[in-house]
Amino acid sequence: MATFLVYVEPVPGRVYPLVSTLQELGRLGHRVTVRSGAAEVDLLRSVGIEADLLAPELVRFDAQDWRARTRFGALMRALNQFGERAGAQAEDLRRTITAEQPDVVIIDETSWGAAAAAEHSGLPWAFSVPSPIPIPSRDAPPFGLGLTPRHDRVGRLRDRLAAPLTVGTLGRIIAKHVNPVRTELGLTPLRTLEQFYLAASLILAYTAEPFEYPRTDWPPEVLLVGPGLWEPPADPPPWLNQFSRTPVLATCSLSFQNDSRLAEAVCAAFAGEPVDVVITTGDVDVSGLQIPPNVRLERFVPHSPVLDRAACVICHAGMGITQKALAHGVPVVAVPFGRDQPEVARRVEVAGAGVRLPARALTPDRLRSAVYQAIQLQPGAQRIAAAFAAAGGSAAAAATLVGLAAT
Repeated sequence: MATFLVYVEPVPGRVYPLVSTLQELGRLGHRVTVRSGAAEVDLLRSVGIEADLLAPELVRFDAQDWRARTRFGALMRALNQFGERAGAQAEDLRRTITAEQPDVVIIDETSWGAAAAAEHSGLPWAFSVPSPIPIPSRDAPPFGLGLTPRHDRVGRLRDRLAAPLTVGTLGRIIAKHVNPVRTELGLTPLRTLEQFYLAASLILAYTAEPFEYPRTDWPPEVLLVGPGLWEPPADPPPWLNQFSRTPVLATCSLSFQNDSRLAEAVCAAFAGEPVDVVITTGDVDVSGLQIPPNVRLERFVPHSPVLDRAACVICHAGMGITQKALAHGVPVVAVPFGRDQPEVARRVEVAGAGVRLPARALTPDRLRSAVYQAIQLQPGAQRIAAAFAAAGGSAAAAATLVGLAAT
């Protein structure tokens, strides 16, 4: 029996994709222990996964990226916020390794200080990556702006000029925060985004081609296993059977992003339309919102029962809900507000599995038109669903992690 220590930021979108893999490791007879935030620990324990808290100064993560003025600015603000935690993470993980004596360490890709401590330990360790993969490739545009892939001369020139401003900037932000930690641990400083990721023994990517841009130069450390689709156990809402029409599901971000405009636009777009709509609002304030009779507002709803019958999903282009919708064969209208969402939204568009609608262009008329256009793209969504199902999932992820333990 091997012991797997998992260190993950207290953000649902970073914890949920891992759960099926951790459950599979448990079914194979291995011990799994997780360190995360209070809500995540309670949830993991409720499904039989051993979990405990991060250090007190790390148990909360209150996203501030929504305060930025631009989408790329939001991404940089989020990265800086993750980076400010690096020193505390390194010390926390070193103490935890001493206490748990794991055979393999699994690190959330945003836990930069923990990654340095994992490398310093000499143990085999893996990055968990539930986001679009930012490792540079000759076959994909540089990460950060949501650029359309182009393989002609103009595209290659564009990518060459954009790379220092996008992945170059992201690499410098990571280096600024993690290199002091690495130096203190006696590790070589990092200079590029690629070096940061390839320090891991394994990069466990919770996505798959062709939703992720196909590449001929994947590093051997990268394993694409398809999306982690786990969600907290819940009974289907009883009101779901009352719908006489195929519903549309609209979701705001689980991690606060101040995206109430999305809920407002949905209500205005579909008032009086021959369609039923469910909106999950998360933590955004929707008091005062005019709700039409054909729109149901809920704070949280288990997504899978709705997706089993939905015609379309309108979302903020978060990787979790986007891939979950596509895994059900449901096309998406992706409205990116920030973070990595421009990249996710562009992948939806390029895959022919939905429509990208920039947040700055969000109006009720455009949203309504985008939804009816997206519904016609169900074959593209079903193609992505088949690719996800063939990627190996938690079984492939767990088998590879067990192989790491054997080394």
